[in-house]
Formats: sequence, structure tokens, C-alpha cells
Amino acid sequence: MFITWLGQSCFKIQSRDVQVITDPVSKKSGLKQPRFANIDIVTISNPEYNPGKLKTDALIIDGPGEYEAKQVYVKGIAIEHENGNSPITVYWIEMEGVSMGHLGSLNGALTDQQLESLEGLDVLFIPVGDNGVLDAKKASEVISQIEPRIVIPMHYKISGLTEKRDTIDNFKKAMGVNGIEKLEDRLTIKKKELPQDDMQVTILQPQ
Repeated sequence: MFITWLGQSCFKIQSRDVQVITDPVSKKSGLKQPRFANIDIVTISNPEYNPGKLKTDALIIDGPGEYEAKQVYVKGIAIEHENGNSPITVYWIEMEGVSMGHLGSLNGALTDQQLESLEGLDVLFIPVGDNGVLDAKKASEVISQIEPRIVIPMHYKISGLTEKRDTIDNFKKAMGVNGIEKLEDRLTIKKKELPQDDMQVTILQPQ
């Protein structure tokens, strides 16, 4: 399985037979929009991130519930925004035996029930850039509660982004990332090769 970051909370998750896109970026973000050719599933965590009528035949998942398509299991969990905005949906996505949690634009603590729904995650996509999403300190606290094997930060300042976000440096300091940091264009994941002892923080280059 390959994971590529396209900026904000948009990732392409690709296995041999299936391609998933999370939170497609919009034109107003200043970032390049993903191509939807051969995409099988699209998840949308926040109505604000829906770029309108997507020209795709993919299964679009934009709310709570359980879904399954092409041997991919998706569970959507409703989360209330701390600032009173519309609720968001965070996702548990399971492909090739690897469980991934996508926290969208989460900006506050998770309840015990929500944490229980995310227990046992292998990979966690988590916002870290503040200004409407978790800041570095809160993100590190959520990570310590969930205890995934791999952490992939998102929603931080990158070239071209029009939204205000903190840089990745604050998150690196909060996590004490030394030696375990990986900077990659694309992350390759195999269930049997997941880290067993130390948690891995992978910082992806936007593509």
C-alpha cells in the first residue's frame, strides 16, 4: 500500500486494486486538485472541504456510518467542532489489513467513546497546524491517547496554501521528533512491516 499527501487533509491511499482519496482540496486552498481517474472511494470529513459536484464515479462517503466497497472497510464517526461549526466526520479506513484513522479538521479533545472507536489504529492522519484545527500540543495529546504505530501530520503550512496554518516545526518540537522522523514523497506500508515497539512519525512531502 502507498500513501501520498496532496496537502491539507487530502491523501491518496493506493493498493494494488483500490485507490482512495480523502478530503479533496478545493481551488480556493491554492493547492493542486487531485485527479479522480481510477479513484474508487472518496471520503469527506467536513462539508467545507467538498469541492462541489465531484466528477467521479467513485463511492463518495461524507458522513457517519459503516461502508464497504472493493474490500475496503470505512467507518465514519461524528465529531462536534469546539467552535460550534457543523459537525465533522472522522474515519476509520481499513485496507489490506492496515487500519488508518483520518481525523479531518478535528480541533478539540475526543470523548472516551470516540477514542474507543479509534482504538488499535495502525496509522493516524492528524491535523497539527492550529487556526481552526488542532495545534501541536493538542495533537500530541491525542496521539498519546490513541497510540498508533505510525503518525502522519497534516493541515500545516506548505508552499501555495492560502489558509493560515502553523509550520510543521511546532509539531516536531511537541513530539520530540529526533531519529524517528522520516521525510518521504510517498509512504509504503505493509502490515507485516509495521513498527512494533517505537511509534514512527512520518512527515510527507506534498505532491
